[in-house]
Amino acid sequence: MTDTVEIYDTTLRDGAQRAGISYSVEDKLRIARALDELGITFIEAGWPGSNPKDALFFERARSERWRHAALCAFGATRRAGIAPAEDANLQALVEARTPVCTIFGKSSRFQATEVLRTTPEDNLVMIADSVGFLRTAGRRVIYDAEHFFDGFAADPAYALATIAAAAAAGADTVVLCDTNGGTMPWDVEAAVRAARDYLGAHGPRLGIHAHNDSDCATASSLAAVRAGARHVQGTINGYGERCGTADLTAVIPGLALKLGLRALADGHLARLPAVARLVAEVANLAPDDHAAYVGAHAFAHKGGVHVAAMMRNPDSYQHVDPAAVGNAARFVVSELSGRANLVERAAALGLGELDPETAAAAVRLVKEREADGFAYEAADGSVALLLLRARADHAPPFAVDGYRVVAGNRGAVTTSEATVKLLVGDRPVHAAADGDGPVHALDAALRTALTPSFPELARLALVDYKVRIVDGVAGTRAITRVLIEWRHDERRFATVGASPNILEATWQALLDGLELALTPPQSRRSNHARADRSLSW
Repeated sequence: MTDTVEIYDTTLRDGAQRAGISYSVEDKLRIARALDELGITFIEAGWPGSNPKDALFFERARSERWRHAALCAFGATRRAGIAPAEDANLQALVEARTPVCTIFGKSSRFQATEVLRTTPEDNLVMIADSVGFLRTAGRRVIYDAEHFFDGFAADPAYALATIAAAAAAGADTVVLCDTNGGTMPWDVEAAVRAARDYLGAHGPRLGIHAHNDSDCATASSLAAVRAGARHVQGTINGYGERCGTADLTAVIPGLALKLGLRALADGHLARLPAVARLVAEVANLAPDDHAAYVGAHAFAHKGGVHVAAMMRNPDSYQHVDPAAVGNAARFVVSELSGRANLVERAAALGLGELDPETAAAAVRLVKEREADGFAYEAADGSVALLLLRARADHAPPFAVDGYRVVAGNRGAVTTSEATVKLLVGDRPVHAAADGDGPVHALDAALRTALTPSFPELARLALVDYKVRIVDGVAGTRAITRVLIEWRHDERRFATVGASPNILEATWQALLDGLELALTPPQSRRSNHARADRSLSW
């Protein structure tokens, strides 16, 4: 039977300690439900003794049906000089009515004397008293040995005595914490082995909680598992105090695909990217597109040599099958592209085969345009049009005769007006529209001109509009890049424009979006296109 590692998620507590994150009770419930569906073993939901919001969460959570995960309430050992039954923090843990309580205590003489202001001997009693009190209350106890690795480096005997006190009092799991995040993975592995030998084969389960202040949290977590830990704590996307904590979206695949250990139920590993995006969305943070395993660019290939090799054998430049973690390989078009990139893009977009001459011409055009400030990596819609326009049978739905934009103000009111001249077939069309700004006016004028002939444009929505100065040295004359993201029914795509004139860059991106929306998807699609979920055109 495959060895199993318990996954303990603290996104709702440690993750919420990241600067800039503030979860509502509804936010926490939404994330907790997603973690439960993912198959996480434990969800540390908050510190009921620290704030009313967490207390309310535990009250709301009691009416939920948790299918996979056990909820954990988090707190500290009793205060010095206070009996457990009189300690408000421990009482709040019991009142949270979770099946599991997690408490942290100090693992070093320095922390005991300087932070708790007690003696090292009293600290041992505080640990044992607190664990015993919760066990007597019928709770399963996970003990977090805070600052364990720093304490072990300074005084191994005392650090080991602290976890022995928790174990003797009935802790089910003892978690060794790299609280300051500065321990190297090889030192983590050695200390975990020492703790394992000290507690013995019949001792409690050992766990690891690694912070990322030296960018080693994932490596330290895997090293601890190699040394015998079978409980790993972390957060989705690595959110947490200071530099964060171990990122479970990297740790879990590492356990399953690199160490051959069971961390989630069969088939659940592929759900990780969706959970990573959901947590980022709820936290109101941009997803890390370059995150290992789950990022949108985790399996993106840009260099022409790489793409050519990947088209021959997918194992050329990827360490695991992207599908194993719910992701997909993608091939990026840029100034670094070779013909293989464009050939692959044409196939993935369902545009058929590119002949060598057309592919070579397309590569030259991409390189020229990117030198002028365009960027095609995120603009799959403009890539599709570039390739379509290279085909002899391409017939654009309209042609442009010109445009004009006037912006100003009438008193305190800012006004913008755009006029466009187009050809639809051989029929000239002239339209004007007002807007809240010049971009709105241009978009409105184009739609006014085209919608009578193409009513489907009513279903085309501008989802996002991004502007970037490509070279700030030129000041206000610098080249401006505009990226527009669109949604048309179920299709999503992006288009790009670039010019020293921001309106001209916008005009280019707008025209590409409208033309692509009026170009029906090709009937032929490759298997790769179906696998590449980042593309919907």
